Formats: sequence, C-alpha cells, structure tokens
Amino acid sequence: MNVTNRVKFETTKGDFIIELYGDNMPITVTNFIKHVEADFYSNLIFHRVIKDFVIQGGGMMKSMFEKNKLDNPIKLELDPTLKHTKYVLSMARTSDPNSATSQFFICTGDVPSLDNAYAAFGKVVEGTEIVDQIGVCDTHSVGHHDDVPVEKIVINSATVI
Repeated sequence: MNVTNRVKFETTKGDFIIELYGDNMPITVTNFIKHVEADFYSNLIFHRVIKDFVIQGGGMMKSMFEKNKLDNPIKLELDPTLKHTKYVLSMARTSDPNSATSQFFICTGDVPSLDNAYAAFGKVVEGTEIVDQIGVCDTHSVGHHDDVPVEKIVINSATVI
C-alpha cells in the first residue's frame, strides 16, 4: 500500500491520525480529501458506536440530523488486498454499493465480513487509544438511531497534514 495523504482528526476525546491509501483507492481517497479540505467534518459527531465492530461518523450533526451532502455518491471501489482489520478506515454506505458520500467508519476489531463489500481506504496510525476510548463508550437509542453515544463525541476538525 502506498500512502498518499495523512489526515489528523481532532475530537473531544483526543486526536488521531489516519494514513490514506490513495494509490490503491484513488476515487475514495479523493472524495474523502475533498470533504476534509471543505471543512465538512468539523462539528459533526461519531453517531454510531458498536463495540468490537465500528465507530461511525462524518454525516450527523449534534442534533442527530444529517448534514447536507457536499456532492453526489461515489462508485464503490474495492481492493482485495485491503482488509477490514482493527483501525482500518472505510466508507459507510446504504444497501446500494454505490451510495457512499461523506460518512466513514473505523473498525474497532477485525471485521472480515466487510472485506470486498465496503471501501477500506486507510488506517489509524497514531492515536489508536482515542479510537479505543470511543469504541467502548456508553450508547443508547435516539429516535430511530441505535448505538448513539450517550456523551456527544464531536469532530472538532479534520486536516490534511
């Protein structure tokens, strides 16, 4: 895997850094970087946390309403060499494989069932302890959303470094 960019996330729980695999996943990484450079992720929350599975963010505001999309969905991009292991970054989507926009998730355990079905495109390389803290937070249901952290975990900023 060739790393093309790094992104630093500053959150209310602490900071972490992700390496992106732009050579392997150019469509997905370009989309993600576009959202980072547009400051799209600032003040959004990690709205879904499932222990030993994923933490998900990149689309919901503190009010649990979805932020307006920046662009159209991207085509699902897969690389069979990129596996959904602990700390891997991947694009969230609906049941339509070509529906990913801004939402992403970070695996908090090995999740081979997601391999070759979701676009894994990076990995947390610094601040894994922050991801671990988020991954075990208390959750509840808010409206029709399950697995929502009781304490709001806010992305203060995301910056290409």
